[in-house]
Amino acid sequence: MSRGFVKEDDQEEVPIVPQRAYLSEGVPNFVTPAGMDQLLAEKKMLIDERDNLSSTNENETRIAVNFINAKLKLLNDRIVEARIIDAKGQPQDEIRFGASVTLKTEVSGKIQIFQIVGVDEADIAKGKISFTSPLAKALINKKVGDKVTLNRDRGKTVFEITEIVYP
Repeated sequence: MSRGFVKEDDQEEVPIVPQRAYLSEGVPNFVTPAGMDQLLAEKKMLIDERDNLSSTNENETRIAVNFINAKLKLLNDRIVEARIIDAKGQPQDEIRFGASVTLKTEVSGKIQIFQIVGVDEADIAKGKISFTSPLAKALINKKVGDKVTLNRDRGKTVFEITEIVYP
């Protein structure tokens, strides 16, 4: 049957699902063990939400289920592609994935601590930066005492690495 003969109010809205954090094609999806736990907890939460949907409107329920299923598809793709990196296996004197790094800004002396984590774990408010971020890329393979320069819109910022800790 042609779509021209379908009643307008019978057409279902296609849910727009926000993409997950960006990860370039071909880049492995590294995650910390805690990051994998977060992904699995998110999956459980979405499944529970889908299973406990209650609406008297069948159309609204179907749209909500489709939306959650689309989110689950994206999440499951990330989980399947995830490579868990245990920080205990990293060289303790070098910055690698999973490290918490204490940086001192050369000009101001301001101290900041960042942990290098997977793209889905990154949360700058919690001091967690993605391994794909410019700062993380500049820090990888560096040691205590090394300096790193980060080019920013407002100029260059130089950081000195003062501590490396693996949780």
